[in-house]
Formats: sequence, structure tokens, C-alpha cells
Amino acid sequence: MISTQQQPINSGFSAKTEPSEVLDGVDLSGKTAVVSGGYSGIGFETVKGLKACGARVLVPARRVDVAHKVLEGLVDPGDVVALDLADINSVNDCAVTINAMVSSIDILINNAGVMACPETFVGRQWELQFAANHLGHFALTMGLLPLLKASGDARVVVLSSTAHKISSIRWDDIHFGADYDKWQAYGQSKTANSLFVVAFDAQMKSQGVRAFAVHPGGIMTPLQRHLDVEEMVALGWLNDNGKPSEMAATMFKTPAQGATTTLWAATNSKLDGIGGVYCENCDIAAIQQDGVSSRYIGVAPWAVDTVEAEKLWVLSKDLVTQAI
Repeated sequence: MISTQQQPINSGFSAKTEPSEVLDGVDLSGKTAVVSGGYSGIGFETVKGLKACGARVLVPARRVDVAHKVLEGLVDPGDVVALDLADINSVNDCAVTINAMVSSIDILINNAGVMACPETFVGRQWELQFAANHLGHFALTMGLLPLLKASGDARVVVLSSTAHKISSIRWDDIHFGADYDKWQAYGQSKTANSLFVVAFDAQMKSQGVRAFAVHPGGIMTPLQRHLDVEEMVALGWLNDNGKPSEMAATMFKTPAQGATTTLWAATNSKLDGIGGVYCENCDIAAIQQDGVSSRYIGVAPWAVDTVEAEKLWVLSKDLVTQAI
């Protein structure tokens, strides 16, 4: 089953809208936001946007020393909190720390992630991308749930990707015990991000917490650190000279533009009363249609299916609980 809310609302914005446009008139004074990985790429641009509107922004970071340097003068040093999403103990410690720092959270943005990395297993033999991109954020969100409920009107934004179309959830081998493929693993983790939003919103909307999945668009950021030049040339992102290709110049966004849909989902009043949906280009995405653009536009039905979402919710809860 797919929510009837999974359809565009004609927001008035577009693929390359700038953060300043969607944040025009938004006042977040007195509000608290949390942005995982908010010291690099689109996460950093997201923090800048929220701070410009007056919010206090906490930044869970794996590389705390780097985060302090990047965020100097923008975020209070004490608002950078250690977090390794691939380590559930670290995730729980981060949640405990944040619970002691603030009385409520109005915006939680699960932004950090890893993409197309070499085969790696963590913890209880969890595949790294599924562990960091999904299970770590699942545990972080649940650890911060009392603070989100305390807001009375909170939003959770989870970064997914059009790469979710590469793979649905591999129920028979989620952790790639055999035949690891880095893109299949990444795609599965991005499907999981979207399904988490569907299940979380269904359970929490009556308690004043809504959730949105966001595809930020194609952006050149440190997320590509596991890809060599040859692979990015083969993908069409770079030309033979290692410079952005003509396709990339047309399709790719700047890091700031890549943060815009996140900021729109976190703050826009047109989304009041809506949740559990996948967004792209500053709007709710339509279900993908067949055609040349289907790989990049719209959301695959499997990523917003309520039955799949509930099944993943139960599994994720069990995995995270067993890991403690």
C-alpha cells in the first residue's frame, strides 16, 4: 500500500532553487535542530541555512576535530557531539549526551552517510552501508524521540537518494553475506532510509512528530570519496580530463542547492499535516513512471510501501536491540 499523500503539491520551487529562497521569511529563533554530519558537503550547507534562520544547531560528527575547524564561528564548539553511526554504542552515547544538553528538538536531519564503499562489516557482521546509513540513524532517532515529542511540532528529515532504485530490501541477504556489490548495497540502504520514514511517520504523527525522506539530487561532495576518477568517468560524471562532464554540469547541483530540499522539508508550511513521503527537487515526488527519466525522477513503489516499511521497522528494532 502507498500513501495517497505521495504526490506533488506544486511547491513553487524547483531542482536548483537556492536555500535562501525556501527559507525566506522562516524564523527558527528558539528552535533546536540536529544535523548528523553537518560539517561536510550538503550537511554543512544545511547547518548554514538553519543557523541563518536563528536555530541552535547540534552537529553529531564522526571526525569531531575536523567538525570543530569547519564549523568555527558558525556553531558553538560544545554543540559538536561525537558520533560513529556504524557503532551502536557510539550512537547511544550520542543520544544520551544530546538528551542532557537540550529539553526538546524541533528538527532532526539524518544527513550523514557513506556511499559505494569497499566490502566492510561492522558490529554483528552488519554490512557497513546498511549499518551506517540506516541502522545507525534508526537508533539515533529513537534515542532522541523523547526530545522530538517534547517539541510538540517536530520534523525528522532522512536523506535518501534516487539510488534507492538500484535495489529494494534484500530480505534473504540484507548484509550481503555473498556476492557483495557496493552499488546494490548503497541502493538498499537508501531504500531503507525511505521506508524508515514511512513507518516512523505512521507511528509518531499522532504525537506531533512528522517525517520526510529527501533525495538531495546529484552533487559532487566528499560522499564520492570511495570512487576513483576512472569510475566517475565511466558513470559520466567526469570527462576524460577528470573535470565535470557536460552531463554533470546540466544535472548536478551545487552543495547549497543540494541542501535546499532538506531545508524545504524541514521548514515549509505547505507540508503541515503531511508526512511519511519521499521528496525531491523541493516537492513531494510522484511515483516513478516508465521512460528515459525514470532512473532519476520519481520514487520507486517499493521505497514507499507501507507493508515493506513495517517489516523493516520490526527487523531494525530487533537488530538494534540485540546489538546493545
